[in-house]
Amino acid sequence: MVLGKVKSFTVSYDCLNDSNVPVFSSGDSISGRVIIEVTGEIRVKSLKIHAKGCAKVRWTESRNAGSNTAYTQNYSEEVEYLNYKDILIGHERDDDNSEESLTTIHSGRHEYSFSFELPQIPLATSFEGKHGSVRYWVKAELHRPWLLPMKVKKEFTVFEHIDINTPLLLSPQASTKEKTLCCWFCTSGPISLSAKIDRKGYTPGESIQIFAEIENCSSRMVVPKAAIYQTQTFYAKGKMKEVKQLVANLRGESLSSGKTETWNGKMLKIPPVSPSILDCTIIRVEYSVMMYVDIPGAINLSLNLPLVIGTIPLHPFGSRTSSVSSQCSMTWLGMALPERPEAPPSYTDIVTEEQRRSSLEVPMSRDEFDGPLFAYVQEFRFQPPPVYSEIDPNPDQVRGVEEGRPSSCPSR
Repeated sequence: MVLGKVKSFTVSYDCLNDSNVPVFSSGDSISGRVIIEVTGEIRVKSLKIHAKGCAKVRWTESRNAGSNTAYTQNYSEEVEYLNYKDILIGHERDDDNSEESLTTIHSGRHEYSFSFELPQIPLATSFEGKHGSVRYWVKAELHRPWLLPMKVKKEFTVFEHIDINTPLLLSPQASTKEKTLCCWFCTSGPISLSAKIDRKGYTPGESIQIFAEIENCSSRMVVPKAAIYQTQTFYAKGKMKEVKQLVANLRGESLSSGKTETWNGKMLKIPPVSPSILDCTIIRVEYSVMMYVDIPGAINLSLNLPLVIGTIPLHPFGSRTSSVSSQCSMTWLGMALPERPEAPPSYTDIVTEEQRRSSLEVPMSRDEFDGPLFAYVQEFRFQPPPVYSEIDPNPDQVRGVEEGRPSSCPSR
C-alpha cells in the first residue's frame, strides 16, 4: 500500500467579530478547527492541541567583576495565563504503533473541531515589546508512526478591556511648572508652563485636546512642544528595565522673549497603539502626554500628564471634559431637582375622621398623667396642620425678626 502525504495542516478560529480577526477577552469561549488535507490514505497515532498564553520577559546586562573580568547577567521571568490540552484523534500515549491503535485518514479534506474557555481572571493584553511579550496561541501536533510529528501554531489576540467611562479616567489632568535660566552671574526671567487635558482615558484614534499657556520671560527664544510617550517596564528577579518610545508629537510656534502663547485645544491624535497594561506583574505598559518647552542651550522645561489607553470608547452621553467637574455636577443637580416642590398630601388622606375622634378618648387614667403638658398634647393630637402655602402668609413678621437680629460677621 502506498502511503499518502499531508498536503496541508492548518489551524482556523471561529471568529466572533465582523473583521474576521481572532480577538477575545477573559471568559470568552474560543472554538476552531484543525484542518488536514491529504492525498491518499495516512495512518495517524494521534492529533493533539495545546492552547497556551503567557507573559515572558528577558534581557541581559554586562557586569564587571574586576579589572580584566566581565560576565553577562541574564534576567528572565514568566507568568502563565492559559494552559489547555485536548486529544482530537487517538490516545495520550504515542509509543504504541500497533495497527489497533492507529486511525486511518482517507484522501481529501478533514476538519476536527475544538473549543475551550479563557479563564475568568484578568488576562494581560497581547503585546510585543523590546524585552518581553504577551502571547496566546493554539498549537496542533499530528503524530504518525515512524515519522516526526507535524506541528502548526496559530496565535490569537486577547484584549483585557479597559472602560474609560469611569470617574477616574474621565477626570481632567493638569499641571504647572516654572524654570529660571542662569548664565554665570546673570539670571534671566522665568519660563512658565501650564497644561491641561480634558480627561485621563482615551482610545486609539481619538484626538487629545491640549490647553496650555507658555510665558517666556527669559532672554532666549523657545519652542513649545507636546508628545505622547509609551513607557514599557519589565520586571525580573527584583530588577527593572524601562523603555520609552515616542508615539506622536506636536510642535508650536517659536516664542521670543517677553511673549506668551496660548493653546486653546490643540489636537494631538493617538495612532493605533496597544492598550495600557496595568494588571500584569512582570510587564507594564503606560502612556503619558509630555508638554515641554524646548530651550536652546539648557535643559527643557517639561511636565507629564498621565494617560490611559483603553478599549471601550467614551459613551455618546458622556461628558467630553470630565464627569466629575463642577459644571457637569451642577447640570445633573439641576436635572434631578424639580422647579417647583410638590405640595404635601392632604390631611384627610393620612388621618381619617374616625381616627381623629377616637384619639380624643383617653384610654389611660388621668391620674397617672395629670398635668398641663398631657392636656396640651392631647389637645393637638391628630389635629390638622396649618394650610400649606408656597407664599409666606406673614412676611412682615419674619422681616421684622431678621432686622432685629444682630449680624454674625463683625466686619459688616
